[in-house]
Amino acid sequence: MTILVTGATGSLGRLVIASLLERGADPQSIIAGARDVAKAQDLGVRVAHLDYSEPSSISAALDGVDSVLLISGSEVGQRVAQHQAVIDAAKAAGVSKFVYTSAPKATTSDLVLAPEHKATEELIEASGLPAVILRNNWYTENYAADLSRGAETGVLASGAGDGRVASASRKDFAEAAAVVLLDEGHIGEVYELGGDVAWNYGELAAAIGEVSGREVAYHPLTAQEQLAALRAAGLDEGTAGFVVALDAGIAGGALADTDGTLARLIGRPTTPLVDGLRAIA
Repeated sequence: MTILVTGATGSLGRLVIASLLERGADPQSIIAGARDVAKAQDLGVRVAHLDYSEPSSISAALDGVDSVLLISGSEVGQRVAQHQAVIDAAKAAGVSKFVYTSAPKATTSDLVLAPEHKATEELIEASGLPAVILRNNWYTENYAADLSRGAETGVLASGAGDGRVASASRKDFAEAAAVVLLDEGHIGEVYELGGDVAWNYGELAAAIGEVSGREVAYHPLTAQEQLAALRAAGLDEGTAGFVVALDAGIAGGALADTDGTLARLIGRPTTPLVDGLRAIA
């Protein structure tokens, strides 16, 4: 079985390949798809040039591939077309398993990031590919900037209100992808993946305090206060509005659900928030 991992030089892609190798996959059975192949030379597996904007590179990378992990692209606003190119190439190649990293409750969520994932899931379903959907919740690593800022200022400010986040370390999600790629089965499943504990921002502030060794207080912001603070920090109007909308979704509970699916897939508890933050620090 040959596995292609797209976006292999990104933070998640690197960890997926490491997890595949840790679980005994033959390095020659893994292909790291990368826009810049030079950045993938240290992964210890085969490397293929794969650029979402070059369909011919996708088709070439898929030659002889049985399973594909499509790690969602990072270019918001362009992802549906990029994902479509990979879906089309995978269908033409006749892959036997197509795995996609999506967002929590992508087809029903009002989270600002959800529409592109919803559209991609619909494209996958329409393609008829034998697919597995991994709806990843937030990575604890997303809070690296909050950790740094909290350690410096003693303040965590956010518009997330009392919303809870079932985050887990990126490595946890990478291990789940490796399990799904290597195991028989899983076809047709849509897995809602999140950490074992859904925490709120008061608890995040306490965890940052524990890691940084100083007291950190949570200051909830209204949408207007947050927008003004982001503008003052130099963010453009579009980016500031996006961040405010994202936190509004969190406040509304978009990332709060957890049912233990991720822990069951990887065969261990997910990484606790404090441990995940400590690893970042």
